[in-house]
Amino acid sequence: MILAVTALAPPASAASVTNDDVTFANGGVTLHGTVIAPPGGTKLPGLVMVHGSGAHSREDYREQAEAFARQGIATLIYDKRTDGYSQFERSYSTLADDALAAVSVLRKRSDVDPARVGVWGLSEGGWVAPLAASRSSDVAFVVTLGANGVEPSRQQAWAVENQFRRLGMDGSIVRMASAMLRQLAGAGVFPEAHYDPVPVLTSLRQPVLGLWGAKDILTPPGEAVRIFRESVAHHTLRVFPDAQHQLRRTTDGFDKLPGYAPGYLELVGSWVNHPPAVSTADAPPVQDRPSTAVTPLAWYEPTWLQLAVPVFLLVAFAWYPLFRRGPAARPARWLSATGLLAVLGFLVVDVLIQLSMGKGLGPVVAGRPLPWLALQLLSLGAVAATIGTAVAWWRNRGPRLGVLLAGGVVFVPWAIYWGLLGV
Repeated sequence: MILAVTALAPPASAASVTNDDVTFANGGVTLHGTVIAPPGGTKLPGLVMVHGSGAHSREDYREQAEAFARQGIATLIYDKRTDGYSQFERSYSTLADDALAAVSVLRKRSDVDPARVGVWGLSEGGWVAPLAASRSSDVAFVVTLGANGVEPSRQQAWAVENQFRRLGMDGSIVRMASAMLRQLAGAGVFPEAHYDPVPVLTSLRQPVLGLWGAKDILTPPGEAVRIFRESVAHHTLRVFPDAQHQLRRTTDGFDKLPGYAPGYLELVGSWVNHPPAVSTADAPPVQDRPSTAVTPLAWYEPTWLQLAVPVFLLVAFAWYPLFRRGPAARPARWLSATGLLAVLGFLVVDVLIQLSMGKGLGPVVAGRPLPWLALQLLSLGAVAATIGTAVAWWRNRGPRLGVLLAGGVVFVPWAIYWGLLGV
C-alpha cells in the first residue's frame, strides 16, 4: 500500500515539543507512556516506538522521540511491560498487541492523522513491529532498526560468537556455548527461540523503512538486508557504514560513541512525512561469516539427560574414595581426582562464562581462556586414568572400582559433547 501525502504542519523548533502522558491496556495489563509532539500541529503522522529486548522504560527512547517530534511527528514512547516478560518468558504476539494498543491511542488524538500512524521497532522490536503491522491495517507503515531476518536463536548464536572472537577465543569453547544455546532452546527456557520472521515480512503490505549499521555485531546485517529486500513488497533499506546495532556511531561495532549515525534521525523524519512510492535498497554490508541455524536437540541429547549425567559423574567419581577398602589403585585415585575436578570445574566455568560475557576469563592461550585450558588438561588426564582404571578393574573385578570405571566411560562422550575433549 502507498500512503497518500497530506499537508503537514511545519516542524517544531528544537525546544518546542509537548509531552502528554497516556495510559492504555492490553490483556489486563495497563501500560504507561508519553506522546511527544510539536505544539499546534494538525494532521500529523504518528509513530509508536517498540522496544528492543530486555527491560526498558520510555526514557530510553525520549531523545529519538523528541528528534522525530521536531520534524513534525507525534511520537508515543511507553514503559515496556514486565508482566509476562523476562529473560525466560516472553511473547512477541503479546508485545505486538501492546504496540497496537499504543497505535490506537495515537489514532484518536485530534492533532494526528489516523491514516498515517506507524510503528518503529529496534532489535527485538524488529520482530514485534512487523508482526503488529501484519495484524492491523491501522498501522500505516513500519520502521525498523537492527532488525533480524533470521530466528532469535540463530541471531543469538551469531552474536555470542562475535563476543568470543573479540576476546580472541575460538574452537572448543565456542562450540560449548553453541551447545548450551541449543540446550536452552530445547528446554524451552529461550523464549521465542525459533520464531520465523519471514512469513510476517512477506505478508506486509505497508511500506517498510529498514535501517542497519554496517558494523552491527548483534544482528547479522548482510543477511537481514537481503532477507528484507526479498520478502518485503514495498521497502526502503538503508545501511549506515560507521554505525552499530542501535545506529549509534562506532569504530568497531562494540563501542558506542556519542550521537547517532549522521542522517539517521533526518531520514526517519523525511521518510515518515513523505513515504516514497518506489522500493530502493542499499547493498548488503559484508559479514565476516554467515549465521548458522540452531538445530533441534537430537534423540541422544535431551536436556534431562544433560542434567542427569553430571550428577551421575559426581557420584561415580566420589564413590571410590568414599567406599573403597584396602589400598587404592593409582589410576583409580587419578580418575577420581581429575574427574571430580573436571566436572565441578566445568559447572563453575560455564556459570562464569555466562556472567562475564563480553569481558572474558583472563588471558587466552591458543584460543582458550586459561580456566578452560585447565579443564581440558584435566579431561585428558581423566581419559588416561580411565584407561588405567579399566586395566585395574579387569584384574580385580571389584564393584567399587566398577562404579568408578562406569563414570570414566560416561565421562568421555560427555566431555566430547561439551568441548572439553576438542581443539
